[in-house]
Amino acid sequence: MASVYKSAKAGETSENKSNGTVDRRINKQRVLLLSSRGITYRHRHLMNDLEAILPQAKKDSKLDSKSHLHILNELAELSNCNNCIFFEVRKRQDLYMWISKTPNGPSAKLHIQNIHTMDELKLTGNSLKGSRHMLSFDKNFDASPHYQLLKEMFTQVYGVPKGARRSKPFIDHILSFSIVDNRIWFRNYQIVEKNPTNTPGYTAKDEDDITLVEIGPRFCMTVIRVFEGSFGGSTVFENPEFVSPNMIRATHRREKATKYNSRQAAQTERKAKLKEAEGKESELSTRKVFG
Repeated sequence: MASVYKSAKAGETSENKSNGTVDRRINKQRVLLLSSRGITYRHRHLMNDLEAILPQAKKDSKLDSKSHLHILNELAELSNCNNCIFFEVRKRQDLYMWISKTPNGPSAKLHIQNIHTMDELKLTGNSLKGSRHMLSFDKNFDASPHYQLLKEMFTQVYGVPKGARRSKPFIDHILSFSIVDNRIWFRNYQIVEKNPTNTPGYTAKDEDDITLVEIGPRFCMTVIRVFEGSFGGSTVFENPEFVSPNMIRATHRREKATKYNSRQAAQTERKAKLKEAEGKESELSTRKVFG
C-alpha cells in the first residue's frame, strides 16, 4: 500500500511540474461557517462580519439539527474545509459558538455576549476586504493549558494563510483577543500610519509611527467546555464558573415572584391591622344616636 501511495504521489508531483503549477502553500486552512435555525438578525449580521474578515471562510446553509452535530464533520469534508465555526442559537436569544478542528478535533463551545456589529457601531476604522490580518493575543493565554489550546485553535481558525483564496497580499488590520474577567474579548483594529492629514500636530518624529483605529465587530466569549473530539468526545476542560442563561433568567423570575408575594402579604397584613384598630362600636356612637 505504501508503494502504491508513493508512486501515485510521484506521478502527481511530476504532472504538476509539467503543467507549471506547483502549490507552494504550506499552511492550508479553510473554514466552514454556518449557523443553526432560529438565528436572529443581530447574530446573522455578526456572522456576515466574520465572513468579511475571513477570506478563507466558506459560508453554508443553516443546519436543521442541534443534537446531531457530528453531521458538521461530513459537511466540512464535503466543502474541503479542515476548520468549522458553528453558531448555535437557543430560544432565539442565546448564542453559542462552536470552534472545531474537523474531523478529529479538538473543539470548544463558547457563549457569545455583548455583540456589536460593524453597521451598528459605525466606527471610523476601515480595511481592504479580503486583506490578511495579524493576530494579537493577551499574555494571559499562556497562563493555563486550556487557554494555550484555545490560542492555537484561534490561530488556525482566524489566521488567514498566505495565498488563501479571495485573500489579498496586504496586512492592514489586527484581530485582538484579550482575557478580562475570565472572558475572551474580541476586537478588530485598523493599522493607520500617521500623516499630516489624520494626525493633528504632526511632526517629523511621527513619520514612522502608527496607530490603531477600531473597525468592528466586537463581542466577548465565555468558555463553556473544551472537547477532545470534533463536536463531542471526552471533556478536556469545563468552566466551573459558567452559569447558564436559563438559570440567570429563572433566578430573576424567582426574585420578581418573591417581591410580588411579599407585597401581597404586606397588603393582607395591613388590612388585618386596620380591621383590628376599628374595635367594637359603642352605644353612644354618632351612627347609633343620630342614625
